[in-house]
Amino acid sequence: MAKKRYSPKLKFQVVLEALTGEKTPGQIARQYGVHPNSVALWKKSFLERGPDLFAEDKTVREYERRIADLEQLLGKKEVEIALLKNFLGRNG
Repeated sequence: MAKKRYSPKLKFQVVLEALTGEKTPGQIARQYGVHPNSVALWKKSFLERGPDLFAEDKTVREYERRIADLEQLLGKKEVEIALLKNFLGRNG
């Protein structure tokens, strides 16, 4: 039997409900059609790795640096275009 896969969104919703404590893992499992062990595993995983969600992400910093570099390059190209238009006697 193939292992059933669940979307991250569904897992997150299940974990949120588990964290409220209003329902038992069994009730949540029945509601979402998952195994009660999955509820416990997803909750445990979230609690263990949750702080990583708020840690600085090098990927984000790298993209921000790359965007800044591209914005700077775009500015230079706009200046070059304006100078070339001026050189050719065109305005705007």
